[in-house]
Amino acid sequence: MFESGYFTIFGKELNAKDEKSQARLEAERALIPNALENFKEFDRIFPALVAGLPIHVFKTAHSARESLAKDLLPEKVRQRDNISSLIYNRMFMNEATTMNDWEKARTHLAVLWASLANTLPATFWTVYNILRCPKAMKVATQEIKHVLEKSNQKVSLNDSFIILNRQQLEDMPILDSIIKESMRLSSASMNIRVAKQNFVLQLDDMGSYNIRKDDIVAFYPQTVHLDPEIYEDPTTFKYDRYLDENGKERTNFFLKGKKLKHYYMPFGSGKTKCPGRKFAVHEIKQLMTLLFSYFDMELVDKNSKTPPLDESRAGLGILQPNYDVDFRYRLKVF
Repeated sequence: MFESGYFTIFGKELNAKDEKSQARLEAERALIPNALENFKEFDRIFPALVAGLPIHVFKTAHSARESLAKDLLPEKVRQRDNISSLIYNRMFMNEATTMNDWEKARTHLAVLWASLANTLPATFWTVYNILRCPKAMKVATQEIKHVLEKSNQKVSLNDSFIILNRQQLEDMPILDSIIKESMRLSSASMNIRVAKQNFVLQLDDMGSYNIRKDDIVAFYPQTVHLDPEIYEDPTTFKYDRYLDENGKERTNFFLKGKKLKHYYMPFGSGKTKCPGRKFAVHEIKQLMTLLFSYFDMELVDKNSKTPPLDESRAGLGILQPNYDVDFRYRLKVF
């Protein structure tokens, strides 16, 4: 998933046939394993960076960041094919700034981190929850099969590829619900606002607070996501929690008899809502489509407890598991 996300955003090396290009292609094949290890090292100390510690304190992470940025220098990105419009436009705008090439590369690294740091653990929890819930596995695979049949695509081991367009990806309400429920249980993002003027913050029957101009107000969505008055049995995974009686998206959640506008906020809310939220969900759906079309999968220990969340990343998005989970897989017979 890291590889596909990286190449989707930053493109691949041009496929020229001279020896120099061939050498670049060999380097391309080695790029992703190295980049992934550097990404994990950089991501590992990210909570400390958010807390205000300088990256130079962490020599290994600093080296990992520079290695990642080196592959995203403007001169290297320009040599790549199928660069996303996001990066193409960023490069165009960067030309009008006073940033040097290394600074421009580090802004690309920020995009790389933002696109993967939360999508990867969200994908882990989605796969994990499907594997430990037979009903979720059954209905998810049925939905995937239905979408593929509707688009006249057949899963096989020949040279054909499964290709889903945006409409087909959005026509998967069951997977949507599974992904939402997985993110609801693992999300620890934080909404932060700065008051532009003095005002009184009224919290229904919980009293009120006098907020001053320039005060920082932080809201922790888990207070909503795990509220038993909003979500029945909130710590339990329910694959169909976000489906209505017709199998469509459910949007009616209530608190004290009042319908809530913000009942699901792993991507934030308002003007600062994550601009890549649909891209992230589509990535996860594509991976689920491939995994469950080509492989039979199961947890090694079906009775194992759910891994606890790594609370050290609270406020940064989707929390990672504290340890790995073993699973078995085998290629399906076609």
